[in-house]
Amino acid sequence: MGTIITDLREKFRNGDVVIQLIYINVAIFVVTALVGIILKLFGLGEYASFSFLALPASVGRFLMQPWSVITYMFMHAGVWHILFNMLCLYWFGEIFLMFFSSKHLRGLYLLGGIVGGALFMLCYNVFPYFLPALESSVVVGASASILAIIIAVAYREPNYRVQLFLVGNVSLKYLALFVVVVDLMFITSSNAGGHIAHLGGALAGLLFAVLLNKGIDLTRWINKILDFFFRLFRYHTWHRKPKMQVHYYDSVRRESDFEYNQRKKKKDEEIDRILDKLKKSGYGSLSSEEKKRLFDASKK
Repeated sequence: MGTIITDLREKFRNGDVVIQLIYINVAIFVVTALVGIILKLFGLGEYASFSFLALPASVGRFLMQPWSVITYMFMHAGVWHILFNMLCLYWFGEIFLMFFSSKHLRGLYLLGGIVGGALFMLCYNVFPYFLPALESSVVVGASASILAIIIAVAYREPNYRVQLFLVGNVSLKYLALFVVVVDLMFITSSNAGGHIAHLGGALAGLLFAVLLNKGIDLTRWINKILDFFFRLFRYHTWHRKPKMQVHYYDSVRRESDFEYNQRKKKKDEEIDRILDKLKKSGYGSLSSEEKKRLFDASKK
């Protein structure tokens, strides 16, 4: 068992951001499912739904659990729900990373979920059609986040073709259009909340791609927050380790903080230059070295 956990941990660390997001979603699904079974066995079935992690349509309920605007996009209603979402995240996430950075993907995943959740709450509180179900309606799933990723890459590379089962090769622009039209047609269905959230995610993906072409990165603020917490976590993890002094008596000189920052700045500037070239001229215009640097950067 220990070997399996160690192996999974290594795959998580070495995987790209798409793999890491899939691992997080699956881990949360498995843990909540197991805890839910235990709660039911002890007669606590009313807590097994984990409703405090789902995003409610009611503003009053949301104010009691504001964290749900984040947690809902990592929750799923069943095996088929998470299986379909994770397959889509893998397929389209890897395509996304061919044209955008890993930070863009993680930021857009959250942004798409937030905008999708906000549109869900807005519609349920504004349109009279949804008012009878306002207090009882919740939404879960990564679909809004995934739609944001699909729409963003479809806008960036509309003629990129994907192979679909029983359909054949389809351009991303037609696939994106089909998904949006289907969601519009079903916004009064039994899963209205899910379809509305999808449309919110699609809107976030479109705005991200359009504004990024103008030099405005909508995911920047999200990534700054994430980087802050990652640095904080690494700091506390490092300070928990036993302190050990190692003295080197060779001629190798340690790199100063200034030198490290300068080297990192040059590397970031080079990646920005490659991304600008990618946006202007397409993936085919990059040299082999530029493609390698972009791929290496996307894994960090």
